[in-house]
Amino acid sequence: MTRHDARVGHREWIGLAVLTLPALLASMDLSVLFMAAPWIAADLTPTPAQLLWIMDAYGFLMAGTLLVMGALGDRIGRRRLLLAGAAAFGAASAVAAYAPTAELLVLARGLLGVAGATLAPSTLALLRGMFPDEGRRRTAIGIWTAAFTGGIAVGPIVGGLLLEHFWWGSVFLINVPVMALLLAFGPVLLPESKDPSGPRFDLVGALLSIGAVLGVVHGAKQLLHSGPAGWAALAAGLALGAVFVRRQLRLRDPLVDVRLFTDGGFAAAFGGYVVMIVGSAGLGFLAVQYLQLVLEIRPFAAALWQLPTVATTGIGIALATTLVRFVRPGLVAGSALAVAAVGFLLVARVGVDTAPAAVIAAYSVVTLGTGMLVPLAIDLIVSAAPPHRAGAAAGLGEAGSELGGALGIAALGSIAGVVFRSRFEPEGLPGPAAETVGGAVTAAEALPGPVAERVVASAQQAFTAGFTTAASVTATLLAATAALVVLRLR
Repeated sequence: MTRHDARVGHREWIGLAVLTLPALLASMDLSVLFMAAPWIAADLTPTPAQLLWIMDAYGFLMAGTLLVMGALGDRIGRRRLLLAGAAAFGAASAVAAYAPTAELLVLARGLLGVAGATLAPSTLALLRGMFPDEGRRRTAIGIWTAAFTGGIAVGPIVGGLLLEHFWWGSVFLINVPVMALLLAFGPVLLPESKDPSGPRFDLVGALLSIGAVLGVVHGAKQLLHSGPAGWAALAAGLALGAVFVRRQLRLRDPLVDVRLFTDGGFAAAFGGYVVMIVGSAGLGFLAVQYLQLVLEIRPFAAALWQLPTVATTGIGIALATTLVRFVRPGLVAGSALAVAAVGFLLVARVGVDTAPAAVIAAYSVVTLGTGMLVPLAIDLIVSAAPPHRAGAAAGLGEAGSELGGALGIAALGSIAGVVFRSRFEPEGLPGPAAETVGGAVTAAEALPGPVAERVVASAQQAFTAGFTTAASVTATLLAATAALVVLRLR
């Protein structure tokens, strides 16, 4: 390697460090408000609907605009879009930190979501150009993935620590110096890249894709609470998605090249990635409730208990990056799904009196498999597209992740909910309180001592049964997907 090559290599790795920062913060903002919600509610006195939008607007709008932002970066320049998004992210964070009303905070969270959607596709597309060597690129994507997935788990912990010493706005204000750092060093360390043909931007297609993704995500989330409205939104989203696909197939320069799904490797990588996210998101949704409401662990302590899962995710990333040098990617990807399936089978064995360490050990097997699959799948997704379409492919992959997360929470939550309602003995609790384990445990506080104990015990046993049933179903799904991925990625 020449001295010039060594300099370029150092610059690439420093550039990678710069790119992991927005990935970390973008994912942290999905979960950092978990601890701050009570303080926000006390200070701004939002309505229940406003509080829900404060929590959900970021992820909702991020999911809806990811695909569009990836395609936009291909056209105007990925670095340009990344820096513009970083500036908007920092500004919206400052507005959110000092928002005097709930309405302004909802608006700021929405703007954060749109700005956050510029970060993941742009960073992944830039990584493809910065690391043309396949081995180095997989390592770089593995580091990026560790930052992105770790941010979700670290968010509640960081939020809790900040709230110990500062006001609730501090959970937003930490974004500002990091984005300033990206704006300062990005133009120097990151190369610009875009589609040299400069195709027209399909505005109609962009609107259709936003409507489709928002409809599916909103519908999937509402299935748990308002079935008919959820199914209507889901159907509307799917209908818009069908129109979007037909339009893209007719265009010479489509917003997203949907013909990529005819490539067996791309389809297998994308499908395996989405299925893994479905399982991981659903498990995360149920595991938090299990730790807090069944094992009765306080929220901040429950967040700390999940730190080992972050470590095993990193181990899985390192393991896959090493194995893929000697074993074909399809076998590594299939093995990752199989490992996660084993983890779900272990989760399916927990009970109401299982030690927290045993639960987290089983959960960690799932995250080990997740860590093995995700960077490999992302690399296959981004690399399958031509270089000038890398941003759109990255946006498509991240949109699939958001869709998988929403569907996972809805599907596994619905399975657990059906089992819970069939086994729970409410002993006179009002209807709404008997629908969820949280509602039952809270309502039981108003009951006489012996009755309250029976209601809580019944609710905990019923929820655990639903939790383990959902885990068993997911294990079967992951095992079947593992076999398909190995066959399709030959």
